[in-house]
Amino acid sequence: MTRFAYVGVLLLVVLGTAWLELLLRTRVYARWRRLLLTLAPVVVIFSVWDVHAIAAGHWTFDGERTTGVLLPGALPLDEVLFFVVVPIAALLTLEAVRSVKRWEVGDEPPGACVDGTRVDDGDAA
Repeated sequence: MTRFAYVGVLLLVVLGTAWLELLLRTRVYARWRRLLLTLAPVVVIFSVWDVHAIAAGHWTFDGERTTGVLLPGALPLDEVLFFVVVPIAALLTLEAVRSVKRWEVGDEPPGACVDGTRVDDGDAA
């Protein structure tokens, strides 16, 4: 059971924040281009960083607590999933706070947020 400990924690993060998309209509998943543009640099930069750290012997992962699926550079799949799940959770949290507080910040044009609800198509990258 410990083999899936890392993935289990990531699943808890997903479950802990997924409801924000549904109940507060954060539209993080609906704005998929924006989401991909946010995730791409995170996944690429931190994956390269981890591969370098693993190769240099500075970084290790407990094989008993990960799935055992290794990507090129001995990078565990679990770690790449971390680079996807945690930023999405952060975005969901940010957008939930914006929705509740009715903050109009970010790249939306003025007037795109009315009473905490975005009135634009929201798919602008």
